[in-house]
Amino acid sequence: MTAIRDANRTAKRPPQGFSDPAVKAAFDQHPPAIKARLLALRQLIFETAAGIEGVGPLDETLKWNQPSYLTTATGSGSTIRIDRIKDTNRYAIYFNCNTNLVETFRSLYPEGLNYGGNRSIILSLDDAPPEVALRHCVGLALTYHRSKRKPRS
Repeated sequence: MTAIRDANRTAKRPPQGFSDPAVKAAFDQHPPAIKARLLALRQLIFETAAGIEGVGPLDETLKWNQPSYLTTATGSGSTIRIDRIKDTNRYAIYFNCNTNLVETFRSLYPEGLNYGGNRSIILSLDDAPPEVALRHCVGLALTYHRSKRKPRS
């Protein structure tokens, strides 16, 4: 338990740089406005993880050529990915479509969030990101597997 607490303490701030040059390149390929929003989402994901006991440090990698965030050390959560939606002024935060996460988000936030099927929350450069709702949704994804485990007796 101490190791998890220590990992959470060290993860309080998102990494300033990128440990993987390929992840940095994935951000750098976008126009400045989209890149800024994606970097803000990245920071929100790391900060949210740091604030939840038992999530531990996040691994940042590429999955399907998109920046992805995994709770590899603890296995507490489901993978989160972020990316621009093709050549538009929209971007998204993606969740595993084999989970009920987006369905849960829809029930919690029927208004104020736009959804892409059962796999994403869609955001636009034209609108301010709904930070409180996004933090809550990210937190649910980062603890998805933890809530599915049976309690130990």
